[in-house]
Amino acid sequence: MDTTVDLDTFSSLVERPDDSARRAADERWQAADRPRGGLGKLEELGSWLSSVQGRSPVRPVSAPKVLLFAADHGVAALGVSRLPAEGGTAARVRAVLDGTAPVARLASRYGADVRIVDVAVDTDPADFPDEVVGHRIRRGSGRIDIEDALTPEETVRAFRAGMSVADEEADAGTDLVLLGDLGVGSTTVAGVLIGALCGTDAAAVTGRGSGIDDRVWMVKCATVRDALRRARPVLGDQLALLGATGGADFAAITGFLLQAAVRKLPVVLDGVVSAACALVAQRIAFRAPEWWRAGQSSGEPAQAKAYDRLTLTPMQDQGITMGEGVGALLALPLLQAAGDALADEAPRAYVPAAPKEQPRLPSAADLLRRL
Repeated sequence: MDTTVDLDTFSSLVERPDDSARRAADERWQAADRPRGGLGKLEELGSWLSSVQGRSPVRPVSAPKVLLFAADHGVAALGVSRLPAEGGTAARVRAVLDGTAPVARLASRYGADVRIVDVAVDTDPADFPDEVVGHRIRRGSGRIDIEDALTPEETVRAFRAGMSVADEEADAGTDLVLLGDLGVGSTTVAGVLIGALCGTDAAAVTGRGSGIDDRVWMVKCATVRDALRRARPVLGDQLALLGATGGADFAAITGFLLQAAVRKLPVVLDGVVSAACALVAQRIAFRAPEWWRAGQSSGEPAQAKAYDRLTLTPMQDQGITMGEGVGALLALPLLQAAGDALADEAPRAYVPAAPKEQPRLPSAADLLRRL
């Protein structure tokens, strides 16, 4: 199997959101009969929705999807999390599937569907429905402080799986993705990637994750330190970095974010894991972050560093640290309110002129044929 991906392709394929639609939305806000800036951040969010949709007035968000990538990580065996390394991720996946997890309950209330993509949960694939394990790469990952998380072949397969998921969601009519993750030990991995890409030491990117105490924090910090030593030699190759010190979920989320930007599918990021993948994706396609918004600040120091580098400002700060896409999901009502408010305003509409021949956005299969 070919274990290469031409990442340079994304730089040319990812376009900026429609500035004309954004300006038309701004003009609608300014022309409305109400106090200037009276709706605060909702105005900026509404204009962003117009730009990513390429039209004004904006279409209200009607088909949001919570998308959770699930995987286990070898570093969890070191006790870097309060959650059990064995079976912890699988139990969280089951809780989402049976509707008892907070993200499942909140998604039902806010009218969002939930989809789980198991790319590397360390359990028998027969334990989950076929639609959950359809993109699985392997069981678990290597311990990144002493070995690679994935082989080069597995890294490419995971990256391509994420691209395929983006195509599936775009083709299904999803109009907003609320991106999250499920995985014990994932904040340790995220700290390594962000620390490597931002050039910081382990202590500056090691957070409390699942609520660990000082003793476990020191273990986690040492793990991040050792993994950073392995990450630095491959900083110039994003796929090699994801394979050496990432994991199947990190590679898949990175591929998803890039292909979602190609397909003009807007994404709300959740915690430090999606922030780390966004930072890797930015290195591949610098325009891609314009298709994303940060749902929340989790309090993780690595997330703050990533968002500063990405120039993204979190919409909320509720102190939510559990992952699972909960923070991104709580931003959904804000975006729905922004879309509804701007859609109701009266002045002139902007609809882009139809080209003589409507271009077809390239799918993952199109991109792979070019490799």
